[in-house]
Amino acid sequence: MVQELLIALVVVILAGLTYTVAAARVIKQYERGVVLRFGRLRDEVRGPGFTMVIPGAERLRKVNMQIVTMPVPAQDGITRDNVTVRVDAVIYFKVVDAASAVVQVEDYRFAVSQMAQTSLRSIIGKSDLDDLLSNREKLNQGLELMIDSPAVGWGVQIDRVEIKDVSLPETMKRSMARQAEADRERRARVINADAELQASKKLAQAAGEMSAQPAALQLRLLQTVVAVAAEKNSTLVLPFPVELLRFLERAQQPVPQQQPVQAAPQPGAQAPSAPAGTLPPVEPEPEPESAPEPAHASSSSSAGAQTVEAARSRVAPSASSSASPSAGRTASVPKPGPSAARPRPRSKGSKPLARH
Repeated sequence: MVQELLIALVVVILAGLTYTVAAARVIKQYERGVVLRFGRLRDEVRGPGFTMVIPGAERLRKVNMQIVTMPVPAQDGITRDNVTVRVDAVIYFKVVDAASAVVQVEDYRFAVSQMAQTSLRSIIGKSDLDDLLSNREKLNQGLELMIDSPAVGWGVQIDRVEIKDVSLPETMKRSMARQAEADRERRARVINADAELQASKKLAQAAGEMSAQPAALQLRLLQTVVAVAAEKNSTLVLPFPVELLRFLERAQQPVPQQQPVQAAPQPGAQAPSAPAGTLPPVEPEPEPESAPEPAHASSSSSAGAQTVEAARSRVAPSASSSASPSAGRTASVPKPGPSAARPRPRSKGSKPLARH
C-alpha cells in the first residue's frame, strides 16, 4: 500500500514538472508577449521575464520592440524633368503596439518594405533632379510621412527615412561635370580679373610716387637684386635700367643736317673779285599783290627809273667790299647754285639793267 502511494506521488510530481516545463515561457527585455487563448486575443500583453501559459489552450507570440533598420531596394524612376534615375533608401522603424502588429497585419516587416518601395517611386516622379541631389532633407520628410500614415494602424512607428544614393546615367554625369567645370572656371576668371584690377590700381599709385622721386626706382632695383641673390642661384639676373634704355633710344635718333655757313672774311684777306662786266646776284623784288594799270606812259617810265636806282644802290656796297685788298690768303666762298643763275624777274613798268 505504501509502495503504491509512493509511485502515485512520483507520477504526480513528474506530471507537474512536465506541465511546468510545457507552460513556462521566458520573455526578453526588448520583447513583448501576445497571448492568444483558443485563438482569442487576451487583453494583457505579457512583459519581459518569466510567464506561464496553458499548454494546448494558449499560444504566446513574441514581438521585437527594437528599432529595425531595413534597406529599401533601389528603384528605377523618371523624375519630373524627364531624367532616368535609380534611387535606393533605408528606413528605420519600431513596433509600438505589439497586439496590433500581430493582429492587424500578417507580416509587418514585409508590409513596411513594400510601402517604402511604392512611396519612393512616387517621390521620384514628383521631384526634379536638382531636388534629389541637393534637397534631400525635404524629400526624406515627405517619404517618411507617406510611409507613416498606413503604418500607424499596424502598430508600427517610422522613425526616419534616408535616401542613400542617386545613380545617374553616364551621359548625365559627364554633362554635370562639364557644367561644374565651366562654373568653376568662370569664377576663377572673375577672381583673377578682380585681382588684376586691384593690382593695377596699386601699381598706378606706386608709379605716381616713384615718378615724383626718381631715386625710388633705383632703390627698387637694389631690392630686386637682393631678393634674387637670396635664392642662392648660380646665375644672377640683373634688370636693365630704364634710364639707360632711354639714353640709347635718344642716341639712335638721326641728327638734323646743318646748312653750310659762309666763313667771315678775316682781316687782311683778299676776297675774290668778280669777273669784269658781271654783277652779283640781286634778290628779286616781291611782286605786289595788285598792280594798278598805268595811266599814261610818263608814269611807267618814272617807275622804271626808280627801280634801277634802287638796284644800283644795293649793288654798290657789295662791289666795294669785294674790292678790298687781301694779305695773300683767300677765303673759300661757296659757288653759287643754280638758283643764282636764274634771271631776275622783271617788275611791271621797269627796264632791264644794263651791264657795265
